[in-house]
Amino acid sequence: MSEQETLDLAEEFARYRRTALAEVEAPGPAAVRRTVRGRGRRRLAASATTALALFGGSAVGYAALSGPDHRPGPVDPTPNISESPTPTPMPTSPTPSPAGTSASPATSVPDGRFSRAQLLGVPVTLPAWRAGPGCPTSQTRLTADAREDANWLLALDHGDLDGDGAVETVALVQCVLGTRGPMQVVAFDRDKEGKVTTVGRVVATTIDKPQWLFALDVVGDGTVRVQVGDIAPGGGWPAEWSQRQWRGYRWNGDGFAQVSGPTAFGQNPHSADVSVTATDLVLTTADDGSRTGTATVRVRNRGTKPVAHVDLRLGVPAAVRPDVDGWAPCGGEPQDTSEPVTCTLGRLAAGAEVRLDLSFRVAKGVALGTGKADVRVWAMDAGFDFLLDVNDADNQVRMTYR
Repeated sequence: MSEQETLDLAEEFARYRRTALAEVEAPGPAAVRRTVRGRGRRRLAASATTALALFGGSAVGYAALSGPDHRPGPVDPTPNISESPTPTPMPTSPTPSPAGTSASPATSVPDGRFSRAQLLGVPVTLPAWRAGPGCPTSQTRLTADAREDANWLLALDHGDLDGDGAVETVALVQCVLGTRGPMQVVAFDRDKEGKVTTVGRVVATTIDKPQWLFALDVVGDGTVRVQVGDIAPGGGWPAEWSQRQWRGYRWNGDGFAQVSGPTAFGQNPHSADVSVTATDLVLTTADDGSRTGTATVRVRNRGTKPVAHVDLRLGVPAAVRPDVDGWAPCGGEPQDTSEPVTCTLGRLAAGAEVRLDLSFRVAKGVALGTGKADVRVWAMDAGFDFLLDVNDADNQVRMTYR
């Protein structure tokens, strides 16, 4: 730097120093010195900027190194990265709802929880019942008790079934037809207007299996657990005979699918498999003017275990009475007045067959045309309770009499 440039810079510093002293109110010598020193630093920074424009980089570097009392100022502490700073609230855009419409952040998903009284108090729509005669499904009222041709509300529970954060309702409903009727578990929700809307069927009974639904339960992950039974009570057997299983069902976006529990039943311990065949009954005139004939009936145990008793019934008309021959295996002579004619056989081993040549008689003078009679068998246990038959189709045949 030339001598002239150094003198010009010194003059510039002196001018700023005189100006700063003239502006200070003197509350005391110490305060004056502090104020002037602080302002001098700020003025020095301003003068250094001016010098940069006037003289170039070399003059600036010189002033920065030789200026009075040049010390770094305080530094803000470095934030601790293990702590999450409190974010500044920012306006947010509404999140689109699943249906594609915008919803306010304060808007919550409708709560689909319905109490028993609420569900009984409004019309609901049910998934279609299985083929055949059934109960109404469209905008029908559920009933609190078993009424013929009505939908009986048996049980209900609640849980978040579809993962939307709101609770839905599941109900066990039966279409009452006599002492039985089909059953299904149905899921309900609430629409934006607060009305009951049907989500879908969880599970239903079938003609095969399961034939009965006993209970339901919704667990924390939204799985609907249903206790299903292989047979329906009635028809000669109690509900305790039904094999029961807990099966779990989950909503997959389109419907409910089984996700846990068994998918099939083993053979029921209270079941058997017996069958029957019969020839036609052809009656011919006897010496005394009556008409007699014999029908051959075969009863077979097709199961894998013995049955204690077999009940055989022949639905012949009252005019056709059992005769003496062939009825000994039935535990004695049948009663002439019984209708239908019954025959109770004893123990029948697995795979065994019994042949019965049963004779019949029509009294003299009694007119009898051609007709058909049902012949049916049932397996029974030691207490003479009817067992379930795993193949009911071969338990009955029809024979012709003439």
